[in-house]
Amino acid sequence: MPHSRPTNTSLSELHLTGIPGLQHLHHWISIPFCIMYLIALAGNSTLLCVIKADPSLHLPMFLFLSMLAVIDLVMSTSITPKMLGIFWFHSTAISLDACLTQMYFVHAFSVMESGVLVAMAFDRYVAICNPLRYLSILTSPIVAVIGLANLLRAVVFMSPLTFQVRRLPLCSPAVVDHSYCEHMAVLKLACGDAAFSNTYSLSVSTYVGSFDSLLIALSYTLILRAVLSLSSLQARKKAFSTCGSHLCIMALFYVPGLLSMYMERYHQDLPPHVQVLLADVYLLIPPAFNPLIYGIRTKQICDGARRVISWRRPAAGGIGPGLQATGLGPVKTKSIP
Repeated sequence: MPHSRPTNTSLSELHLTGIPGLQHLHHWISIPFCIMYLIALAGNSTLLCVIKADPSLHLPMFLFLSMLAVIDLVMSTSITPKMLGIFWFHSTAISLDACLTQMYFVHAFSVMESGVLVAMAFDRYVAICNPLRYLSILTSPIVAVIGLANLLRAVVFMSPLTFQVRRLPLCSPAVVDHSYCEHMAVLKLACGDAAFSNTYSLSVSTYVGSFDSLLIALSYTLILRAVLSLSSLQARKKAFSTCGSHLCIMALFYVPGLLSMYMERYHQDLPPHVQVLLADVYLLIPPAFNPLIYGIRTKQICDGARRVISWRRPAAGGIGPGLQATGLGPVKTKSIP
Protein backbone atom coordinates (compact mmCIF):
# COMPACT_ATOMS: atom_id res chain seq x y z
CA MET A 1 0.00 0.00 0.00
CA PRO A 2 1.51 3.37 -0.98
CA HIS A 3 2.29 5.84 1.81
CA SER A 4 2.35 9.62 1.68
CA ARG A 5 5.76 11.07 2.36
CA PRO A 6 6.04 14.55 3.84
CA THR A 7 9.22 16.34 2.96
CA ASN A 8 12.01 17.54 5.24
CA THR A 9 11.29 14.94 7.90
CA SER A 10 14.22 14.00 10.11
CA LEU A 11 14.25 10.32 11.01
CA SER A 12 16.33 8.84 13.81
CA GLU A 13 14.93 5.30 13.60
CA LEU A 14 14.09 3.04 10.66
CA HIS A 15 12.25 -0.25 10.39
CA LEU A 16 13.39 -3.17 8.25
CA THR A 17 10.63 -5.36 6.85
CA GLY A 18 12.76 -8.47 6.34
CA ILE A 19 11.78 -10.13 3.07
CA PRO A 20 8.77 -8.23 1.64
CA GLY A 21 5.83 -10.48 0.82
CA LEU A 22 7.34 -13.49 2.57
CA GLN A 23 6.93 -12.39 6.18
CA HIS A 24 4.78 -15.45 6.87
CA LEU A 25 7.76 -17.64 5.90
CA HIS A 26 10.37 -15.79 7.96
CA HIS A 27 10.72 -18.59 10.51
CA TRP A 28 11.36 -21.16 7.79
CA ILE A 29 13.72 -18.91 5.82
CA SER A 30 15.68 -18.24 9.00
CA ILE A 31 16.73 -21.90 9.25
CA PRO A 32 19.04 -22.04 6.20
CA PHE A 33 20.19 -18.47 6.88
CA CYS A 34 21.17 -19.39 10.44
CA ILE A 35 22.92 -22.59 9.31
CA MET A 36 24.94 -20.70 6.69
CA TYR A 37 25.93 -18.08 9.27
CA LEU A 38 27.08 -20.73 11.76
CA ILE A 39 29.07 -22.47 9.01
CA ALA A 40 30.64 -19.14 8.06
CA LEU A 41 31.60 -18.41 11.68
CA ALA A 42 33.01 -21.88 12.33
CA GLY A 43 34.72 -22.31 8.97
CA ASN A 44 36.39 -18.92 8.72
CA SER A 45 37.43 -18.87 12.38
CA THR A 46 38.96 -22.34 12.06
CA LEU A 47 40.74 -21.32 8.89
CA LEU A 48 42.27 -18.28 10.58
CA CYS A 49 43.38 -20.32 13.61
CA VAL A 50 45.00 -23.02 11.47
CA ILE A 51 46.84 -20.55 9.25
CA LYS A 52 48.08 -18.58 12.26
CA ALA A 53 49.21 -21.67 14.17
CA ASP A 54 51.06 -23.39 11.32
CA PRO A 55 54.19 -21.51 10.08
CA SER A 56 54.25 -23.60 6.89
CA LEU A 57 51.04 -21.83 5.86
CA HIS A 58 52.53 -18.34 6.12
CA LEU A 59 52.67 -18.06 2.34
CA PRO A 60 51.02 -15.58 -0.06
CA MET A 61 48.05 -17.75 -0.95
CA PHE A 62 47.16 -18.40 2.68
CA LEU A 63 47.70 -14.76 3.63
CA PHE A 64 45.15 -13.80 0.97
CA LEU A 65 42.90 -16.58 2.27
CA SER A 66 43.19 -15.08 5.77
CA MET A 67 42.13 -11.70 4.40
CA LEU A 68 39.14 -13.34 2.73
CA ALA A 69 38.17 -15.11 5.98
CA VAL A 70 38.27 -11.86 7.98
CA ILE A 71 36.20 -10.07 5.35
CA ASP A 72 33.64 -12.89 5.29
CA LEU A 73 33.33 -12.84 9.09
CA VAL A 74 32.75 -9.09 9.14
CA MET A 75 30.40 -9.07 6.15
CA SER A 76 28.16 -11.88 7.37
CA THR A 77 28.14 -10.61 10.96
CA SER A 78 27.16 -7.15 9.74
CA ILE A 79 23.76 -8.37 8.56
CA THR A 80 22.87 -11.85 9.82
CA PRO A 81 22.28 -11.25 13.58
CA LYS A 82 19.93 -8.36 12.83
CA MET A 83 18.26 -10.32 10.07
CA LEU A 84 17.63 -13.27 12.40
CA GLY A 85 16.29 -10.84 14.99
CA ILE A 86 13.73 -9.68 12.44
CA PHE A 87 12.79 -13.26 11.48
CA TRP A 88 12.55 -14.62 15.03
CA PHE A 89 11.56 -11.71 17.28
CA HIS A 90 10.11 -9.15 14.82
CA SER A 91 12.86 -6.77 15.95
CA THR A 92 12.56 -4.48 12.95
CA ALA A 93 13.74 -1.20 14.51
CA ILE A 94 17.25 0.08 13.77
CA SER A 95 18.67 3.53 14.48
CA LEU A 96 19.68 5.65 11.52
CA ASP A 97 23.32 5.69 12.62
CA ALA A 98 23.36 1.90 13.01
CA CYS A 99 21.69 1.55 9.62
CA LEU A 100 24.30 3.74 7.91
CA THR A 101 27.09 1.88 9.69
CA GLN A 102 25.68 -1.44 8.50
CA MET A 103 25.35 -0.04 4.99
CA TYR A 104 28.98 1.11 4.97
CA PHE A 105 30.33 -2.20 6.28
CA VAL A 106 28.26 -4.29 3.86
CA HIS A 107 29.22 -2.35 0.75
CA ALA A 108 32.84 -1.58 1.70
CA PHE A 109 33.60 -5.18 2.62
CA SER A 110 31.89 -6.39 -0.56
CA VAL A 111 34.36 -4.26 -2.54
CA MET A 112 37.20 -5.64 -0.41
CA GLU A 113 36.09 -9.23 -1.00
CA SER A 114 36.05 -8.62 -4.73
CA GLY A 115 39.59 -7.23 -4.55
CA VAL A 116 40.86 -10.22 -2.56
CA LEU A 117 39.32 -12.62 -5.10
CA VAL A 118 41.30 -10.81 -7.80
CA ALA A 119 44.47 -11.09 -5.70
CA MET A 120 43.90 -14.81 -5.18
CA ALA A 121 43.38 -15.35 -8.90
CA PHE A 122 46.66 -13.48 -9.57
CA ASP A 123 48.38 -15.62 -6.92
CA ARG A 124 47.32 -18.80 -8.70
CA TYR A 125 48.37 -17.39 -12.07
CA VAL A 126 51.89 -16.63 -10.79
CA ALA A 127 52.17 -19.99 -9.05
CA ILE A 128 51.16 -21.95 -12.14
CA CYS A 129 52.58 -19.91 -15.01
CA ASN A 130 55.76 -18.69 -13.29
CA PRO A 131 56.35 -21.15 -10.43
CA LEU A 132 60.09 -20.69 -10.04
CA ARG A 133 59.65 -16.99 -9.26
CA TYR A 134 56.51 -17.37 -7.13
CA LEU A 135 58.03 -16.42 -3.77
CA SER A 136 60.23 -13.72 -5.27
CA ILE A 137 57.25 -12.01 -6.95
CA LEU A 138 54.71 -12.33 -4.13
CA THR A 139 56.88 -11.30 -1.20
CA SER A 140 55.37 -10.41 2.18
CA PRO A 141 55.71 -6.62 1.52
CA ILE A 142 53.95 -7.04 -1.84
CA VAL A 143 51.12 -8.99 -0.20
CA ALA A 144 50.80 -6.26 2.44
CA VAL A 145 50.70 -3.54 -0.24
CA ILE A 146 47.99 -5.43 -2.13
CA GLY A 147 45.95 -5.75 1.07
CA LEU A 148 46.30 -2.07 1.96
CA ALA A 149 45.49 -0.97 -1.60
CA ASN A 150 42.37 -3.11 -1.50
CA LEU A 151 41.31 -1.53 1.80
CA LEU A 152 41.99 1.97 0.47
CA ARG A 153 39.96 1.32 -2.67
CA ALA A 154 36.96 0.22 -0.61
CA VAL A 155 37.18 3.28 1.66
CA VAL A 156 37.55 5.69 -1.26
CA PHE A 157 34.65 4.17 -3.19
CA MET A 158 32.18 3.68 -0.34
CA SER A 159 32.75 6.71 1.92
CA PRO A 160 31.12 9.21 -0.49
CA LEU A 161 28.13 6.88 -0.82
CA THR A 162 27.46 6.80 2.92
CA PHE A 163 28.10 10.53 3.41
CA GLN A 164 25.69 11.32 0.58
CA VAL A 165 22.90 9.30 2.18
CA ARG A 166 23.66 10.84 5.58
CA ARG A 167 23.11 14.37 4.33
CA LEU A 168 19.86 13.59 2.50
CA PRO A 169 16.60 14.32 4.38
CA LEU A 170 14.61 11.13 4.87
CA CYS A 171 10.83 11.00 4.86
CA SER A 172 8.35 8.92 6.81
CA PRO A 173 7.12 6.24 6.85
CA ALA A 174 10.55 5.06 7.98
CA VAL A 175 10.16 1.59 6.48
CA VAL A 176 12.98 -0.02 4.50
CA ASP A 177 11.66 -2.85 2.34
CA HIS A 178 14.71 -5.02 2.85
CA SER A 179 16.29 -7.42 5.31
CA TYR A 180 19.27 -5.12 5.88
CA CYS A 181 20.20 -1.51 5.13
CA GLU A 182 20.94 -1.89 1.45
CA HIS A 183 21.84 1.43 -0.15
CA MET A 184 19.15 1.68 -2.82
CA ALA A 185 16.44 0.45 -0.45
CA VAL A 186 17.32 3.17 2.08
CA LEU A 187 17.57 5.74 -0.69
CA LYS A 188 13.87 5.26 -1.45
CA LEU A 189 13.14 7.15 1.78
CA ALA A 190 14.98 10.25 0.56
CA CYS A 191 12.93 13.44 0.24
CA GLY A 192 15.59 15.32 -1.70
CA ASP A 193 17.20 14.65 -5.06
CA ALA A 194 18.93 11.26 -4.82
CA ALA A 195 19.94 11.03 -8.48
CA PHE A 196 23.67 11.49 -7.80
CA SER A 197 23.74 8.86 -5.07
CA ASN A 198 21.79 6.43 -7.23
CA THR A 199 24.06 6.94 -10.24
CA TYR A 200 27.21 6.80 -8.14
CA SER A 201 26.16 3.52 -6.51
CA LEU A 202 25.30 1.95 -9.85
CA SER A 203 28.55 3.15 -11.45
CA VAL A 204 30.83 1.96 -8.65
CA SER A 205 29.12 -1.43 -8.41
CA THR A 206 29.28 -1.92 -12.18
CA TYR A 207 32.93 -0.85 -12.32
CA VAL A 208 34.04 -3.07 -9.43
CA GLY A 209 32.03 -6.08 -10.58
CA SER A 210 32.98 -5.80 -14.26
CA PHE A 211 36.65 -4.83 -13.87
CA ASP A 212 37.41 -7.39 -11.16
CA SER A 213 35.52 -10.14 -13.00
CA LEU A 214 37.52 -9.36 -16.13
CA LEU A 215 40.82 -9.67 -14.26
CA ILE A 216 39.73 -12.94 -12.67
CA ALA A 217 38.59 -14.31 -16.05
CA LEU A 218 41.93 -13.31 -17.62
CA SER A 219 43.90 -15.02 -14.84
CA TYR A 220 41.92 -18.24 -15.12
CA THR A 221 42.14 -18.22 -18.91
CA LEU A 222 45.94 -18.15 -18.65
CA ILE A 223 45.81 -20.82 -15.94
CA LEU A 224 43.64 -23.11 -18.06
CA ARG A 225 45.91 -22.59 -21.05
CA ALA A 226 48.83 -23.78 -18.91
CA VAL A 227 46.78 -26.71 -17.61
CA LEU A 228 45.80 -27.82 -21.13
CA SER A 229 49.48 -28.14 -22.01
CA LEU A 230 49.93 -30.86 -19.37
CA SER A 231 50.35 -34.40 -20.61
CA SER A 232 48.73 -36.08 -17.61
CA LEU A 233 44.95 -36.53 -17.94
CA GLN A 234 44.63 -36.97 -14.16
CA ALA A 235 46.45 -33.67 -13.56
CA ARG A 236 44.14 -31.86 -15.99
CA LYS A 237 41.03 -33.28 -14.31
CA LYS A 238 42.27 -32.25 -10.88
CA ALA A 239 43.13 -28.75 -12.07
CA PHE A 240 39.79 -28.32 -13.86
CA SER A 241 37.92 -29.50 -10.76
CA THR A 242 39.74 -27.06 -8.52
CA CYS A 243 39.46 -24.09 -10.89
CA GLY A 244 35.81 -24.92 -11.60
CA SER A 245 34.87 -24.88 -7.92
CA HIS A 246 36.69 -21.56 -7.46
CA LEU A 247 34.88 -19.98 -10.41
CA CYS A 248 31.49 -21.27 -9.21
CA ILE A 249 31.85 -19.69 -5.78
CA MET A 250 33.03 -16.44 -7.38
CA ALA A 251 29.97 -16.48 -9.66
CA LEU A 252 27.76 -16.85 -6.56
CA PHE A 253 29.30 -13.65 -5.27
CA TYR A 254 29.21 -11.49 -8.40
CA VAL A 255 26.06 -12.59 -10.24
CA PRO A 256 23.41 -12.29 -7.47
CA GLY A 257 24.92 -9.01 -6.24
CA LEU A 258 24.82 -7.32 -9.63
CA LEU A 259 21.42 -8.79 -10.47
CA SER A 260 19.86 -7.53 -7.24
CA MET A 261 21.24 -4.05 -7.85
CA TYR A 262 19.99 -3.80 -11.44
CA MET A 263 16.62 -5.29 -10.51
CA GLU A 264 16.22 -2.69 -7.78
CA ARG A 265 16.94 0.07 -10.28
CA TYR A 266 15.38 -1.08 -13.54
CA HIS A 267 12.87 -3.88 -12.85
CA GLN A 268 10.69 -2.51 -10.10
CA ASP A 269 7.70 -4.44 -11.46
CA LEU A 270 9.21 -7.73 -10.24
CA PRO A 271 8.17 -9.10 -6.82
CA PRO A 272 10.34 -7.31 -4.23
CA HIS A 273 11.24 -10.54 -2.44
CA VAL A 274 13.17 -11.73 -5.52
CA GLN A 275 15.59 -8.80 -5.33
CA VAL A 276 15.94 -9.06 -1.54
CA LEU A 277 16.63 -12.80 -1.64
CA LEU A 278 19.31 -12.29 -4.31
CA ALA A 279 20.93 -9.59 -2.18
CA ASP A 280 20.87 -11.93 0.84
CA VAL A 281 22.29 -14.85 -1.12
CA TYR A 282 25.36 -12.97 -2.31
CA LEU A 283 26.19 -11.93 1.26
CA LEU A 284 25.45 -15.29 2.95
CA ILE A 285 26.50 -18.09 0.61
CA PRO A 286 30.11 -17.05 -0.24
CA PRO A 287 31.16 -16.60 3.43
CA ALA A 288 29.79 -20.07 4.20
CA PHE A 289 31.31 -21.82 1.18
CA ASN A 290 34.66 -20.02 0.88
CA PRO A 291 36.31 -21.88 3.80
CA LEU A 292 34.96 -25.18 2.44
CA ILE A 293 36.14 -24.60 -1.12
CA TYR A 294 39.47 -22.92 -0.35
CA GLY A 295 40.15 -24.71 2.94
CA ILE A 296 38.95 -28.31 3.10
CA ARG A 297 39.82 -28.94 -0.55
CA THR A 298 43.36 -27.63 -0.03
CA LYS A 299 45.78 -30.34 1.11
CA GLN A 300 48.07 -27.93 2.97
CA ILE A 301 45.15 -26.61 5.07
CA CYS A 302 44.01 -30.12 5.95
CA ASP A 303 47.56 -31.15 6.88
CA GLY A 304 47.98 -27.99 8.94
CA ALA A 305 44.69 -28.63 10.75
CA ARG A 306 45.80 -32.17 11.64
CA ARG A 307 49.10 -30.84 12.97
CA VAL A 308 47.35 -28.22 15.09
CA ILE A 309 44.81 -30.69 16.46
CA SER A 310 47.50 -33.22 17.36
CA TRP A 311 49.67 -30.49 18.95
CA ARG A 312 52.61 -31.39 16.74
CA ARG A 313 55.17 -28.81 15.82
CA PRO A 314 54.97 -28.08 12.07
CA ALA A 315 57.70 -29.67 10.04
CA ALA A 316 60.74 -27.53 9.45
CA GLY A 317 60.65 -25.48 6.32
CA GLY A 318 57.65 -24.91 4.12
CA ILE A 319 56.33 -25.87 0.79
CA GLY A 320 58.15 -24.64 -2.21
CA PRO A 321 56.84 -22.28 -4.81
CA GLY A 322 54.67 -23.33 -7.66
CA LEU A 323 51.41 -25.16 -7.86
CA GLN A 324 51.74 -26.63 -4.37
CA ALA A 325 51.03 -23.16 -3.00
CA THR A 326 47.87 -22.94 -5.02
CA GLY A 327 46.11 -26.00 -3.69
CA LEU A 328 46.31 -27.60 -7.12
CA GLY A 329 49.06 -30.01 -6.02
CA PRO A 330 52.86 -30.17 -6.03
CA VAL A 331 54.84 -29.08 -9.01
CA LYS A 332 57.97 -29.74 -10.89
CA THR A 333 58.42 -26.47 -12.73
CA LYS A 334 55.10 -26.37 -14.64
CA SER A 335 53.72 -29.86 -14.26
CA ILE A 336 50.80 -31.02 -12.15
CA PRO A 337 50.85 -34.69 -11.07
